Amino acid sequence: MSSRATGSGEAPAAGRRSWVVMAVLATAVAVALGATLIPGGPGGTAGHHVGDASDGPRHTAVEISPGSCGRGWTRPHPGTQVFDLTNTSNGPAEVDLTDPRTGAVYAETEGLAPGATREMRVALGSGSYAFTCLPDDTDAVRGPTVRIAGPARGSGPHATPVSGHDLVLPALAYQKWIGARAGELVRLTGVLRKAVDSGDLAAARAAWLPAHLVYERMGAAYGTFGDADSAINGTGAGLPRGPHDPDFQGFHRVEYGLWHGESAASLRGPADRLYTAVRALRDGWPQQRMDPADLGLRAHEVLENTVQSELTGRTDRGSGTSLATARANLDGTRELLAVLRPLLTPRDPGLPRLDSWLDRTQHTLDRFGHGGRWTPVNRLRTADRERLDADVGQATELLSPVAALCDLRRTA
Repeated sequence: MSSRATGSGEAPAAGRRSWVVMAVLATAVAVALGATLIPGGPGGTAGHHVGDASDGPRHTAVEISPGSCGRGWTRPHPGTQVFDLTNTSNGPAEVDLTDPRTGAVYAETEGLAPGATREMRVALGSGSYAFTCLPDDTDAVRGPTVRIAGPARGSGPHATPVSGHDLVLPALAYQKWIGARAGELVRLTGVLRKAVDSGDLAAARAAWLPAHLVYERMGAAYGTFGDADSAINGTGAGLPRGPHDPDFQGFHRVEYGLWHGESAASLRGPADRLYTAVRALRDGWPQQRMDPADLGLRAHEVLENTVQSELTGRTDRGSGTSLATARANLDGTRELLAVLRPLLTPRDPGLPRLDSWLDRTQHTLDRFGHGGRWTPVNRLRTADRERLDADVGQATELLSPVAALCDLRRTA
């Protein structure tokens, strides 16, 4: 789960946009929308060649400002081309190249500073196009419609913008699913607590993983869990005394004790506190409201965190079940994709390929689990480790367009 390290000395995950995520999303937008956004030198300053470039597609200088949005594109032609976008206004702006009839976005540039120039590379077929300039704190301005004539069709990838209204029903469906899982979480954590209370540590070790995996499947809601996530799934990383710190609590605290020879008496307190925390999460969930705008980003973040935490064994506190956690994270990602699918199907031509890689990743992970026992990450053979890293990494990369396509874009 993406916030697994919160409450352990690391920054809270809610609202966070790591530079890794932003780099991936910038690439995803370029891939998904058919644009390659390239700064015009240090600081994005001007200095591009304009005209017929002997070493590449033709460049066209385009002015970006509220009063002259899109001015300069006077010789439209089909094929791959580069627009040199120069912000001549006094404030930063976003720029979209759109279909003026449907609003579909073919390319976008964000944070174009005053006086700066950036390249927008895009493939265009016959049809109608217009630049939309979105200055900060000012209404959007649509430039003149430009028509490319001729039989050439098949413009680069594009996406119809997603509105907040579009995401309301998926968010409600996902919240309902989380509510059902919260009930299951309480039940299975109760089994774990009862085993610890009775002094049956073997039964407690058997009960720990099923309960923990329920929580790991709920990963996309971590931003709404708030402080509860630390109480339920903190890792102890960054705490002054590490696993022995009084503030180390939750599933991983119980895990550490169960697989490091602690007595049942010493684990009753941590197990009780864990049970109290999951009950509070379940009881308070009906009053919570997920931000619909987070859904697409979470679909990518869950597996991104799996790469960083589970495939490295960073969160393992003795049970050796990091790959079971990775498998649960994959389940959670699929559930989120299920509620987003009606939006994604008409927008993401790469969805079948993503599904195929998720299937492949699931098959790879399942090879390491047998009868409730999982191969620890540090015992994987080199070939198995390389295949696992490649499969999860590829699935994570293919999820980045989901985040980009579900990002809310300004249209006014």
